[in-house]
Amino acid sequence: MRAKSDVLDHAILGLLHRTPMHGYELRKQLNLVLGSFRALSYGSLYPALRSLAERGLIHGVDEDRLSTRGSRRARIVYQLTAAGKEHLVEVLGSVGPSAWDDEEFDVRFSLFGQTDAETRLLILEGRRMRLTERLELVRQSLARARERMDEYTAELQRHGLDTVEREVAWLDQLIDNERAARSVAPGREATKPGHKATTPGHKATTTAAVSLAARDSEKE
Repeated sequence: MRAKSDVLDHAILGLLHRTPMHGYELRKQLNLVLGSFRALSYGSLYPALRSLAERGLIHGVDEDRLSTRGSRRARIVYQLTAAGKEHLVEVLGSVGPSAWDDEEFDVRFSLFGQTDAETRLLILEGRRMRLTERLELVRQSLARARERMDEYTAELQRHGLDTVEREVAWLDQLIDNERAARSVAPGREATKPGHKATTPGHKATTTAAVSLAARDSEKE
């Protein structure tokens, strides 16, 4: 549960680093930028904001505004504290299996504009490694279970494979672009303080189709 709340925390901190926002605007930006949070509700957002404020990473400032009835009411605008900025630097400089998890990767990628080149490349390579390993496992599972599948289940598996294969091709292009940029301007970006590198690991799949095939493989 903590991992999912960390993902939301990182997304909020990254957005507030760009500009202060009130809760409604934050929710719109999360829904717009981060596909994982399209169904984000105020029930998830405001507890996260309270937690970040209690930890001293953000603080809210009252902003008066006129209501439709002419009376004034307060609107809280959230912004990063100095501690919040330092924490975000640590987050953006960290590299490890959590950075290329299905949910965390979306958030980290949306913050690549604030991330140094070396860290971006490591995250992209870690994500690609995870997906290529996943593809191999699923292909093996499909080869063993194909005769037991009806046409709709088989089509679902093909859809899952196609989705992951397209993401791998997309990652290949991004990695090539990052490497090309580094070769043109070597040393242009320095690694951020607190950079940590670890070995890629395995997590659950991004699609229901791939998950179904993986579970089928485990049963055999």
